[in-house]
Amino acid sequence: MQPTTNMTKMVIIRWYAPPPALLLPHHPTTRFSSSKPPSFVSEKSSSPSSSSTTRRALSLSLAFSSFTFSTTSSSSSSSEAATSDFFELQGSGGVRALDLRTGSGEVPVDGDQVAVHYYGRLAAKQGWRFDSTYDHKDETGEPIPFVFTLGSGKVISGIEAAVRSLKVGGIRRVIIPPSQGYQNTSQEPIPPNACSLQRLFTTIFNPTRLANGEGSTLGTLIFDIELVSLKHP
Repeated sequence: MQPTTNMTKMVIIRWYAPPPALLLPHHPTTRFSSSKPPSFVSEKSSSPSSSSTTRRALSLSLAFSSFTFSTTSSSSSSSEAATSDFFELQGSGGVRALDLRTGSGEVPVDGDQVAVHYYGRLAAKQGWRFDSTYDHKDETGEPIPFVFTLGSGKVISGIEAAVRSLKVGGIRRVIIPPSQGYQNTSQEPIPPNACSLQRLFTTIFNPTRLANGEGSTLGTLIFDIELVSLKHP
């Protein structure tokens, strides 16, 4: 019987110490002397037209967010305070207006082609915003203003009354009574979204609620309108 030879295999593990850490110079936190944080804007938005469009949209959105219209109680002190600065536009049929910004351009007359940006809300739905020109975009993503001929009768009377005495560059908030709002479903401006369009007109022309005497509130509209430009014929 041959003796068993135990062979021991030795594994040699070589350990290499990592190189010393690379020390970088310390950079203290950068502080800005201005109270405003730095802004990062895309190349597209830095163009003059995009910047002005953004400012217009911001102006109108801030205007809307600062206003609450109440139709629940005409004797409410808060409701009276909210509308105390409004004035009735002459010959408008009861349209009340509040000038949010005074323009410096021309005032349009009937026959002029005017371009406006707007936010439209329905008072009967707790200020539901049913349409805005800033939601209508062209192929480049820029909002498309609403263009119409003043005095053509294609647009609801309340908007025509608001624009007729507004200078280019001005922003005006108007409360439009039902008699100066939508009288039929073909009057402009019409929301392009089918759901919003249906909700708008089924609210305004709801036969049951009209029969219950709610017509004085169903069709009340609130618009913030900016007159962007005008073109003479």
